[in-house]
Amino acid sequence: MLAAALGQNPLDSRLQPSELVRIAVDNEIKASKDDSTHFMFRSTKTTPRGSVTRVYIEAKEATAGMTVAYDGKALTPDQRRAEEARIDRFIRNPEELRKKHKQEQDDADRTLRIVRAIPDAFLFEYAGEQPASPGIGKLGDMLTVLKFHPNPDYDPPSRVEQVLTAMDGVVLIDPVRKRLASIDGTLFKEVSFGWGILGHLDRGGHFLVQQEDVRDPYWYLSRMQLKFTGKILLVKNLSIESTEVFTHVRLVRSDLTFAEAVEMLKKEEPVVAEEHMQTRALHRSSATSSPRTASLPAP
Repeated sequence: MLAAALGQNPLDSRLQPSELVRIAVDNEIKASKDDSTHFMFRSTKTTPRGSVTRVYIEAKEATAGMTVAYDGKALTPDQRRAEEARIDRFIRNPEELRKKHKQEQDDADRTLRIVRAIPDAFLFEYAGEQPASPGIGKLGDMLTVLKFHPNPDYDPPSRVEQVLTAMDGVVLIDPVRKRLASIDGTLFKEVSFGWGILGHLDRGGHFLVQQEDVRDPYWYLSRMQLKFTGKILLVKNLSIESTEVFTHVRLVRSDLTFAEAVEMLKKEEPVVAEEHMQTRALHRSSATSSPRTASLPAP
């Protein structure tokens, strides 16, 4: 996800907060549409039901993903066979792969609609600086802190953007590279869709999205937290609660085929499984060792 570093530090220039945000958002959109750079990464998504760890590889036709652990435990042989069969079906069935690609595009388009609306949907004000930290921005840099609240003149074009009219929060921007390091938003009132007929989201809903410089000039998502409740069609309860952490991000060939990506995933799964086994063994060892006796010198 490559974007050019533009301009100077806004604290030393005459950029208004809204201008800084607009430039940063433009860079995020450019980066998301740059298909010349592909990545491999791990994702651990935690919900009230537990955690799932997956490895993903961005390929030409679509993103290949494989589950490698549940609740920190490596897959059983049966689970691994089932997972390999699941991803192999995309190779055997080109139509399934095309559907997968379209779904990914639709999801990306919805996200871009929200990101694209940010400069117009909110009013921004400077709220100081804070240093970048692991998972947020580029370590060693200072980030510009901007508070935001809804712009009363904003008219959302669809219910996708409607949620922005009831949200306030804080955004962190790298002022040198003009990248969004973090967006933290909370619903301060209930927001309805379709005059309340289609549903609503409750007050207090929250989302947090963070990204970091994984290797200058490449940035990638590092954490996403969602917590929303509400109703759909007035009767069905809606509850979304998850935290997804992205790690082990590294570049792969941009011409990698989906089949090649799947083979790489199958080789990566035993590596992740071994790491989980070592981590669990270390935790068991720490839990059974007595802190008092562990520090005593040998007789």
